[in-house]
Amino acid sequence: MALNKKALHGVIALAGVSALALTACTGPSGGGSSSAPAAGGPIAYGTTDKVTALDPAGSYDNGSFMVMNQIYSFLLNSKPGSAEPVPDLAESSSFTAPTEYTVKLKTGLKWANGNTLDSKDVKFSFDRQVAINDPAGPASLLANIESVTAPDANTVVFKSKLANDQTIPFILSSPAAPIVDDEVFPADKVLADDDIIKAKAFHGQYTIDSYKKNELVSLKAFPDYQGVLGKPANDEATIKYYASPTNLKLDIQQGNLDVAFRSLSATDVDDLKKDSKVKVLTGPGGEIRYITFNFDTMPFGAKTPDADPAKALAVRQAIANLVDREAIADQVYKGTYLPLWSNVPSGFLGANESFKDAYGDAGKPSLDKAKKVLADAGITAKVVLNLQYNPDHYGGSSGDEYAMVKEQLEKSGLFTVNLQSTEWVTYTKASRADEYPLFQFGWFPDFSDADNYLTPFFPKGGFLNNHYNNETVNQLISKELTEADKSARETAIKDVQNALAKDISTLPLLQGAQVAIAGSSVNGVDKTLDASFKFRLGTISK
Repeated sequence: MALNKKALHGVIALAGVSALALTACTGPSGGGSSSAPAAGGPIAYGTTDKVTALDPAGSYDNGSFMVMNQIYSFLLNSKPGSAEPVPDLAESSSFTAPTEYTVKLKTGLKWANGNTLDSKDVKFSFDRQVAINDPAGPASLLANIESVTAPDANTVVFKSKLANDQTIPFILSSPAAPIVDDEVFPADKVLADDDIIKAKAFHGQYTIDSYKKNELVSLKAFPDYQGVLGKPANDEATIKYYASPTNLKLDIQQGNLDVAFRSLSATDVDDLKKDSKVKVLTGPGGEIRYITFNFDTMPFGAKTPDADPAKALAVRQAIANLVDREAIADQVYKGTYLPLWSNVPSGFLGANESFKDAYGDAGKPSLDKAKKVLADAGITAKVVLNLQYNPDHYGGSSGDEYAMVKEQLEKSGLFTVNLQSTEWVTYTKASRADEYPLFQFGWFPDFSDADNYLTPFFPKGGFLNNHYNNETVNQLISKELTEADKSARETAIKDVQNALAKDISTLPLLQGAQVAIAGSSVNGVDKTLDASFKFRLGTISK
């Protein structure tokens, strides 16, 4: 059945169903039993995503994190079908003071190489994230963690800069939180993939048996895994990487893959729904697409020869008045993405439509408003925009998406758009190194809460490194982080979005759902398409 807009609204709304953990995650986790009790396999998985690094300190992207979720454990994690953080390597966890969150570890934990896994590894893992602070890494997620101590082998205490930080349980299950072996990983630099594999520094449902980066990864079930996910439903799994969504589609149709996930085009998905040899599965969607503005290098940016913050703002506002999200969603993505009207997508606590309220004409573009905002700022000549997008990380339709953005902006007569593309491995670093004045980015959330669309992005430029910083926004984000009253927190989240819509650090465009294609005899894919946004091969069998 075709996924219509009404249905997709329902899917997306599920992304916010997991209530924020306001109290402690307590109690023993056991070994978990969410996967099938008897393993079978192997499972073949295909994707167009790419791996930046297997070291958790060196990457902050969906492709890398997908592999990490198979080979590492966390203090807290979530069972398939849920987004609620529960003990994983931990035996229990709780707030033991307003600014202290204490975790008790299970005893007898071992890495696949035989090394002991205890509180030293945990403290080391978080300390090195902060120390390395790799531009492509997730250290920004730990901005509110003041210190991590390990008073004994089975206890870890996180001291927060904020009292009652409601996101700590989610942070401990995020991309910043895979636990690594302190006897293998260096404290001050990212460890190469091959060195991690050679050292067998794994404690997840799987270990890596063989590895050709961004070509093929072979995984084997780890018999001594003690986390909440339990025994995987298969003995072995492979991850195959594709440069072309067309080849990914062909292999799932021909039975060379059991599962295809990220990223087939909307046209491909629509076509596959008519193929009896496969099934199209959807899950809660928190994925968003947006344009990022570099406040230093965009037209009239702070480090350009004609720097003028008022004119730079006018350029951003004019673009916001001209972009037609509905046309992109309908014509490029055939309704599998919807217009995104704020920095927090629909379905999450406090989400509003701040950009729809502030720009355009009730959701339609407004040329008159765009002309006026530029004229009021004294901009009379056409503005040249150097707009970068990525062709291999966000799916095969990115080229069509940005061709339409270019067409919409140039049709106004106000802009000339130089559209360029770069492959992901280069793109992810160059975009944070001031090489792109305007650039495409997407976001697949680390955890199911509105704050994950705010804290990583905006305080002091966040992981985007786009030189945006607004102290009012910073204070509002701090407020929503620590507010235990749901109604008051919702108001604070809305206030943040309204402030961001005035500044336009990023321009929200689209939001979508998780879509996976599985062979007709493959089971368990639906179990992992949940609001945790973690794809786990361990639920899958055939």
